[in-house]
Amino acid sequence: MKKLLLPFIFIGFISSLTAQTYLNLDSCRALAIANNKELLISQQKIKAAHYQKKAAFTNYLPSISGTAAYMRMQKEISLLNDDQKSALTHIGTSVNGSVQEFAQAIGTQFPDLQPLISSLGNSVVAPLNGVGNSLIDALRTDTRNMYVGAITLTQPLYMGGKIRAYNKITKYAEELAHQQHNTELQEVILNTDQAYWQVVSLTNKKKLAEAYRNLLQKMNSDIEKMVEEGVATRADALSVRVKLNEAEMTFTKVEDGLSLSRMLLCQLCGIPLTTPIVLNDEDIEDLSIKHPDDIQIELTSIYANRPEVQSLELGTKIHQQKINVTRSEHLPSVALIGNYMVSNPSLFNGFEKKFRGMWNVGVMLQIPIWHWGEGSYKVKAAKAEANIAQYQLNDVKEKIELQVNQAVFKVNEAAKKLIMADNNMDKANENLRYANLGFKEGVIPTSNVLEAQTAWLSAQSEKIDAQIDVKLTEIYLKKAMGSLGK
Repeated sequence: MKKLLLPFIFIGFISSLTAQTYLNLDSCRALAIANNKELLISQQKIKAAHYQKKAAFTNYLPSISGTAAYMRMQKEISLLNDDQKSALTHIGTSVNGSVQEFAQAIGTQFPDLQPLISSLGNSVVAPLNGVGNSLIDALRTDTRNMYVGAITLTQPLYMGGKIRAYNKITKYAEELAHQQHNTELQEVILNTDQAYWQVVSLTNKKKLAEAYRNLLQKMNSDIEKMVEEGVATRADALSVRVKLNEAEMTFTKVEDGLSLSRMLLCQLCGIPLTTPIVLNDEDIEDLSIKHPDDIQIELTSIYANRPEVQSLELGTKIHQQKINVTRSEHLPSVALIGNYMVSNPSLFNGFEKKFRGMWNVGVMLQIPIWHWGEGSYKVKAAKAEANIAQYQLNDVKEKIELQVNQAVFKVNEAAKKLIMADNNMDKANENLRYANLGFKEGVIPTSNVLEAQTAWLSAQSEKIDAQIDVKLTEIYLKKAMGSLGK
């Protein structure tokens, strides 16, 4: 059973490899748009600009941060100096039980305690002999191991307009990414349409070159017979052979050019270069051309449709906001601050080896006072960049106006050329018909027939070029007016 199925599987595999892919203009555009790497990159840029916009909005919201630190210190903080520690340590030996002598001895290091001790009786001197060391131990800080932590909340109140300007910049940047995507989209559509109609043009020229070659082959066969019968000369036969060789070379060039054009279209559509594709307009011998009516130019709507103008206008707005950002660096800023701090050792109940903390709130005001004119220089530089962007916008608008008028002129010119090509084609057909009749009757020499065939081939080729030129000039006009792909 497997042996019986193998031939059918092989035949199905071969047929799948040789199957042709039929495409029209819309499907080529869709494939090119879906597989173009530049468009995929611009879509990611749109996403990046969108998230940057969201990130900019968070500057309006309070921020919370945590801080923790550990520090090992070589020495601990001491509240008593060495002389005070020595006096407290040798209290029992420095006095003989007399209150006055004890007060005088302790007063040398602790003057504030002398009146209190003088008022005490002699009976308290002996119990105080052991107080010194206990007091020293109680006043030890043990700050060699320090632990500190804090949670801080910061709420901007006024930052000189920086946050508002930055949010507008990111908003314009997202719109700019969309406009740049539209620019890339129109370029992809334009390149795809050019490649599509190039294939259609070369396909028709290939058919024309093939028909012309076949015609010369038949004529060469007829002239050889006429030479044998003595009604034609060997020079006539040589003239026909020369034209036949030229036709063979022309056919080869057109065939090679058509193969390369198909590969280019496959590359734009994102499909393998060797894919056998067939276009729907290849078999149409006479393309339906609609002569354009009077084209109305409205620069306002054209500027609104052209993504290049929109991109430059957004760039101008971004530079205006950059002026505000630069100016805000030299304006007062106000922020609300609150935090909760903990430390170990803590200082709120003497020195304790415990984590204890406290909260606090406050308002921070920062006012730049003097920076040697740096702020005004930066603002002036930002204004100069904004002026540059405005000049670039005006320049592009002038060039677009010229481009649109040139596109309209080319559309009208292509339409006139097509009318002339149709008239020339009619005359070439009539001329070739008379030449063929005269050649059959023997009243017209071979050279006249070859001239008529050459004129017919030239007229037919010019007609194909004129038809394709009309299609392409319409595309260029749509591109100039910003309506391509809409």
